[in-house]
Amino acid sequence: MRQGRKIRAWMLEQGLTVAEVARRADAQASHTSDTIHGKRQHRRVLQVLVDAGCPVRLLELPEDMKKEAA
Repeated sequence: MRQGRKIRAWMLEQGLTVAEVARRADAQASHTSDTIHGKRQHRRVLQVLVDAGCPVRLLELPEDMKKEAA
């Protein structure tokens, strides 16, 4: 299960907002928030988080993205 609260805490430490992640991913803020909290699997949002350095263990990535992030 994706750890939304821990992801948001990490984002806060990094100075990242949902709006900024959404902008980088070219996604709606609501889809970004849903992805962070495990309600969606928006791959561009997940990739932005990986690229920003979010610990992969918090993200519960889809199988094909796990290989890329390793």
